Amino acid sequence: MILPCAAVLFDVDGTLVDSTPLVERAAREWAAEYGIDADEFLSDAHGRRTSDRVADFLAPDQVREATARLDALETTGTDGITALPGAVEILADMNGLPHAFVTSMGRAQLAIRTTAAGVPVPPTVVTAEDVPDGKPDPSGYLRAAAHLGVDPADCVVIEDAPAGIAAGRAAGATVLAVATSHRLQALSAAHHTVQNLTHVATISSGLRLT
Repeated sequence: MILPCAAVLFDVDGTLVDSTPLVERAAREWAAEYGIDADEFLSDAHGRRTSDRVADFLAPDQVREATARLDALETTGTDGITALPGAVEILADMNGLPHAFVTSMGRAQLAIRTTAAGVPVPPTVVTAEDVPDGKPDPSGYLRAAAHLGVDPADCVVIEDAPAGIAAGRAAGATVLAVATSHRLQALSAAHHTVQNLTHVATISSGLRLT
């Protein structure tokens, strides 16, 4: 199957990089400090900005400090961070297709995790600091498309989480989901789904799914 597009917009954590061990370890330590059930916090944290998920549990005047604390815990190490299957290969062979990263991580976290995983970062990156609202709001994908000078409707968004899929669809893009962090049933809102990026290749006019 060919997905024609003018640009590809990649989510990062869970799509290109697996940092699950680090994220879960940090979240459990943080949750204990704030008296929060770690399993409940983690159940809907993936794919969303840290500050947005923290705000689900704490009073508004606590969110900034608590978010900074969790961010600090997540930057204390890189153990267990790896590139997901096919990620490095597709980024090394984009066939001239413009592409960008749109992540719910902060810029510092992005640098640490992509470096640890050996994932090359493109010139156009939209992080948590760059948008007023995080996924499922489409702001990040709209901003990335504008930076690349393409219509969002001519983009393919590659995501792994329901919040990101919703953001890509709200931006008007075609959404391709990878089943790297969620069961296929949770990704049903995507236009297309593959197991991971080993099933995706680039051609000059778009993506080929195998």
